[in-house]
Amino acid sequence: MNNFGEKLKEVLYSVLPITLIVLFLHFTIAPLEKTVLFQFLIGSVFIIIGLAVFLIGVDIGIAPIGNLLGSAMTKMNKVWIIGIGGFLLGFFIAVAEPDLLILATQVDAVTNGIIPKLAIVVVVSLGIGILLALGFIRIVFNFPLYKSFTILYGIILVLSFFSTPEFLAIAFDASGATTGALSVPFILALALGVSSMKKDSAASEQDSFGLVGMASAGVIISVLFMSVVTRTGEVTGAFETEMVQTQTVIQAFLKLVPSSSFEVFMALLPLTVIFLFFHIKVLRLNKKRFRKILKGLLYTFIGLVIFLMGAHAGFIRVGAIIGYKLATLETYSYIIIMAFILGAVTILAEPAVYVLTHQIEQVTSGYIKRRIVLIALSIGVGIAIMLSVIRIIVPQIQLWHYLLPGYIISVGLSHVVPELFVGIGYDSGGVASGPMAATFILAFAHGTADAVEGATVLIDGFGIIAMVALTPIIALQVLGFIFKMRSRKERLGTDA
Repeated sequence: MNNFGEKLKEVLYSVLPITLIVLFLHFTIAPLEKTVLFQFLIGSVFIIIGLAVFLIGVDIGIAPIGNLLGSAMTKMNKVWIIGIGGFLLGFFIAVAEPDLLILATQVDAVTNGIIPKLAIVVVVSLGIGILLALGFIRIVFNFPLYKSFTILYGIILVLSFFSTPEFLAIAFDASGATTGALSVPFILALALGVSSMKKDSAASEQDSFGLVGMASAGVIISVLFMSVVTRTGEVTGAFETEMVQTQTVIQAFLKLVPSSSFEVFMALLPLTVIFLFFHIKVLRLNKKRFRKILKGLLYTFIGLVIFLMGAHAGFIRVGAIIGYKLATLETYSYIIIMAFILGAVTILAEPAVYVLTHQIEQVTSGYIKRRIVLIALSIGVGIAIMLSVIRIIVPQIQLWHYLLPGYIISVGLSHVVPELFVGIGYDSGGVASGPMAATFILAFAHGTADAVEGATVLIDGFGIIAMVALTPIIALQVLGFIFKMRSRKERLGTDA
């Protein structure tokens, strides 16, 4: 109960700013219907409770499983087992990731089935599985992380020239959506388990990050490759901003119980089966530890169900309505300012952000404070949402105008900052684009694109998660460069 109280307090401070912003907009420039407002407030409570329970489940269930499986595969000392294990774990985690299912459903609906949900899910899962396997092998053979990202984003750059604008936006959005609330904690724990087997503690610390970033790059490559191979022509779509309330507040939440439970069950089932198999064949944990991990999986299930109910019933609808209403005001300055504020505070409600920041503080023995990482992430995501809204408003600006120079800068920084920060930076890009980005922020962009004349939801509404994933990479690497300069000054001062 003490642990739950601490998690509840931590999450409350994160979700409360978003709630206050929506209330401020409701009473000033973007009033909401009473039923919609009540749904949002109840959804906020659901998100706070669900997120707190989920984080406890990650601590005692998901993270230990990742560590154990990563260590077990490495102890086998066979590269092919590590590679196959990495692929299977990556594929099964991604194929049932709730954030990916949300995005794939939205793509299917907007494109009227031209880009099917199943195709997106399978292609994305293959991409993340292949890159997770290569990421494990990279750790084993000590291949430099900055070289890995240089090669991967070089491939992405080449493929982007042969892809359509629609697929470019979907590819980068899928990259962010795949690294969600369930997959990120597990991948981070896997990386920690594999890298901890190294005798060199410095190398182990560096290699515990970067795997999420490599998996994200794999998703982009797989979707762009799908675009090139299938040679899908120009895809058109539409989005309906529904303003009519057709159900009561209670019905809105009760209706989501079966679907949310099924989504989370499917997300946890492959992981649970793999863990049970390793437990019987390899791990053979004692009863106390085994039961504790199972209890963690149960907490994860309950927490994610409650969280998704709050996000779907309370946040998505309000995000679309606020985006639509702000975009229809007499000046666009309101929506640009609010886009930055919403981005800056929404990142604080992402479940995986806390997993990443705690692990950063842990592996660096407190040298990198989680508060500094949170501030850098908050500013980066705020800028990302603001730039995305400007892209929707100004038709001349295209998504690649942001992504191309952005990733050139991020790859360039990876050659001059400590490798630890390279891994942290690319991992943070995937972590930042979690459930809140896939629900509230994406809905906000759809509502904005629907209201702006000349904008299209398929091209302009998508791509916002891509921006959310990009700016933290730059922000965290800049933070790493600052730490590098500070450390150099301290060493010079000590030598003097």
